[in-house]
This record gives sequence, C-alpha cells and structure tokens, in this order.
Amino acid sequence: MTEAIYPQVRIVSTRFLRPDTVEQLLNRLVQVGGILRMSLTGQNLPVTVPYGPARGKPNLHPDRKVIRVGNQDVQLQVQVGTVILELEDESYIPAIEEAVDEVFASKDFSCTVQKGRFMKTQPTVSDYAKYGPDADREVLGLVDPRKKDGPVIIQGNK
Repeated sequence: MTEAIYPQVRIVSTRFLRPDTVEQLLNRLVQVGGILRMSLTGQNLPVTVPYGPARGKPNLHPDRKVIRVGNQDVQLQVQVGTVILELEDESYIPAIEEAVDEVFASKDFSCTVQKGRFMKTQPTVSDYAKYGPDADREVLGLVDPRKKDGPVIIQGNK
C-alpha cells in the first residue's frame, strides 16, 4: 500500500511580514483553496520576555496580534518569514503564485514561491513524544516539542 505524496509549496519573503500583510496573504490563499496543511515559520514572539532584566514581564511586541483568517481569529505567535503549504494537487500552484504576486505587488520587497518537499510526511520522534503512536496525520512534522499547546487549526470553508 502506497501513500499519496501531496505537492508542497514554500512562500519565502525577503523580510519578516507585518501582521496586516500576513492576514491579507492568508485570506487570499484560503480563497484559492486546495490547501491541506499550512505552517507559518519565523521568529518566535513569546507572551512574556524569556530572558534579561525584564524576564517574566509581558512581551509588548507590536507584531503579536490577533488576525482574522477566513471566519476565524488567529493569534500570531511568530514574525512570519515563511509560509509552507501542502496542497491537494499541483493544479492549485498557479493560482497560489498569482495570489502571492497580488499581495506583494504593492510591497517594497520581494517574495518567492518554491516547489519541493518542506514538511515531513512520516511521524518524527517529536510527534511520537508529543502525541503518541496514533498521532493525527494532519499535524505530522508540525510539532514544536517545547510548545505546551498544540498547533492552531484553521478550518476551511467546506
């Protein structure tokens, strides 16, 4: 028995994205559809300052905001630099490239769309340690072993 290999796309910006740009990009991508899994990666934005003289005090970073994606509110926990998507099939890639071009047309920096394998498709040790042997296939390779809560799941409009 063989498992389906879904195409993956990585959207890489030359700068960290502001929350309004992330919101605009994600909403445009959700409109395109065909996304099975998505991962936002970048610099962590902790709730409290982790070290230094202000350790333990609230982190008042301006990019730690709640954004609206589709009909769901999502707390940004990273300064987004890369968006990784796993798609149903390759037919969605041109529409995703067009959506990215639309969003970044008015920006003064660039963004590239790359095709390849960027997410793990088999359970990792971290997946096993966090979720056990019966881990949900949708969260494979998306687990941060240091994070106390699970991933944010954005439900599509189906």
